[in-house]
Amino acid sequence: MLKILDNSYYDLIINTALAPTYDSGDNITYLNRQNSLLHIPSGEGDPCDLGKYSYSSFPTIYTLASTISLEKSGISTVQANPYLALFGQGVLVAVIDTGIDYRHPAFLYNDGTSRILTMWDQTVQTGTIPNEFTFGSEYSREQINEALKSPDPLSVVPTTDENGHGTAMASILAGSPNEQQGFSGVVPQADLLIVKLKEAKQILKKVSFIPDNALCYQESDLILGVRYAVTAAARFNRPVVICIALGSSQGGHDGRGSTSAYVDHLSLLPGNGISVAAGNEGNNQRHYYNSTTAPPYYNDIELRVGSSDTLFAMEIWTYAPARLSIDISSPNRESTQPVYPGLNQCRKFNFIFNQTTIYVNNIIFEEETGEQLILLRFANPLPGIWYLRAQSSENESFSFHSWLPSGDLLTNDTFFLDSSPDTTTTSPGNARHVLTAAAYNQLNDSILAESGRGYTRSGQVKPDIAAPGFELTCAVPGGLYGTATGTGAAAAHAAGIIAMVFEWAIVKRNYPRITGNDVNRLMISGAVRNPANTYPNNIWGYGQVDINRLFERFSNI
Repeated sequence: MLKILDNSYYDLIINTALAPTYDSGDNITYLNRQNSLLHIPSGEGDPCDLGKYSYSSFPTIYTLASTISLEKSGISTVQANPYLALFGQGVLVAVIDTGIDYRHPAFLYNDGTSRILTMWDQTVQTGTIPNEFTFGSEYSREQINEALKSPDPLSVVPTTDENGHGTAMASILAGSPNEQQGFSGVVPQADLLIVKLKEAKQILKKVSFIPDNALCYQESDLILGVRYAVTAAARFNRPVVICIALGSSQGGHDGRGSTSAYVDHLSLLPGNGISVAAGNEGNNQRHYYNSTTAPPYYNDIELRVGSSDTLFAMEIWTYAPARLSIDISSPNRESTQPVYPGLNQCRKFNFIFNQTTIYVNNIIFEEETGEQLILLRFANPLPGIWYLRAQSSENESFSFHSWLPSGDLLTNDTFFLDSSPDTTTTSPGNARHVLTAAAYNQLNDSILAESGRGYTRSGQVKPDIAAPGFELTCAVPGGLYGTATGTGAAAAHAAGIIAMVFEWAIVKRNYPRITGNDVNRLMISGAVRNPANTYPNNIWGYGQVDINRLFERFSNI
C-alpha cells in the first residue's frame, strides 16, 4: 500500500528543499514548492512522537464550516443576483470538501450532461491517478457523462458525498437554477472542479488526541487538493476560484501555517481567487485570552470539561519575550508539578485518584512561528472544572491566547469559563491575502453568533467581509434541496462573487492580469457599511459584500 494511504506511517510536513536528503523510494510526497511530506513508520503512535518530531510537522486537522439541513427554507432572493449578466462563464470554481453528488440536477446542464469539468476523489483507488499526483482517482467530464447515461452511474464513476457538505457548498457557489425550489447558485454557468478529501489518518488522530469516530481532514490532503485545482486551471487555461469551507483552531492563528502560506501566495498570482470560511467558533467559548501586567505574574485558566469529552487537546500560544510554565490541577485538586519550557520535551502525567492522563509539551519555540507553544493533551479527564496556572518564569508581564479544538471535535460541554469570542477565525482564514468570509443572516442583517471573529493573533484585519450564511438554499445528495448555515456557506457565496469579477476582468478581457487579492480589495471597497459601526472591525471586517456596488465602482473608472 502507498505510504500516504497507509495508517502505519506518519505524514510529516518538511521543507521541500530538505526532501532529497530523506528520499529513498516512496517515502516523499511532493506537496508544493514550499513543502513535502515525509512518510515514516508510526509504530503504535506514541503521543510523545509529537515532541520527538516538531509540532508543525504534523498536519493540522480541519473540520467542516457549515451545517446542512434538509428543511427547505424557500429563500430565493439570496443568490439570484445576475448583475451585468455575469454567471461565471469561462471561470473554473473549485470546491475541496466532502465530494459531490454528481447526479444531482444542480450540477447538470439542461441536456442532462455534467457541469463538472474534472474531479479528483482521494478516497477511491480504482481509477486513473491524476498526473503529477500519487493516489486517488481522477474523472473527466466525458467519464462523468458516460456514467450519467448508464443505468448504474456509480459502477462507472464510483464517487459519492456521504456527508452532503461538499454538495451543498458546490451548489451555493455554482448550482444550476431550479425555479420550483427558488434556487440558483451564484455563478450557474461556471465549470466545476471537485476534490473529495480523504479523511484524516487514524494515526494522526491518535497523536492529536481526536476521537476515532470524528469526521475530520488533514492539512496535507487539503494542500494537495489546492494544487490539483491550480494545475487543472493551468491545463484548461482558465481562471480559478477555490472555495475552502473548512477550518482549524490548531496553530497560532497568525496566518503562518503551511496551508495559509500556500493559499496566501496563490492569491497574489493572476487568475487565482481563494475564498475561505472564517469558521464557526465565535460563540463556542473555546478561546481564552489573558494579559497579566502586574504582580503576581501568573494567571489561572478555568476549563470546564464535560463528561463525554474523553480525548482532546488544548493549545496555549504566548507572545515573546514571555516564557511561561504550566501547572494543571484536576477538579479534585490533584495536580502536576510546574512544567517549564524546553526543547523536544514531552511529559506524561498519570493522575492517581482519577483516570486522567495528560501529556504536556511546553515548547520553548515552535519552529514555524518562533513562539512558545504549550500543548496539552487530555485522555479520560475527570469531568468538572480544571485549573491551569500559567506563570512567568522571569516574573514579568505576559499575555497569551488559548484555543480548544474546532467543530465537532469537542462537545459544547467543554469550554473556558471566562472565554473570549475574539480571535476565533479558524485557519487558513488567518492567511493575509485570501478572502475570509464571516457569515450574516441576510433576513435581518445580523451577524451569526457562531461566525468566527478576528483579528488574527498578530493583529491583521480578519475577517475581510461578511456574506450571506443563514439557511442558504442548497443541493442535498439524492436530488434533494435543503439549507446550509455557517461561514462555509458564506465562503461559497463569496467565491461566486469572485468568479463573477473574474469573468468580467479575465474572460471578457477588461483586466486580464487581475489577482485574487485585487478582487478581495475591490469587494472590500464595494462592501456595505452600517453607519453605526466603525470599520474595519473584528466581526464584520469591512462590511457586507455587495456585488452591485462593486461594479458601480468600475462604471466610474
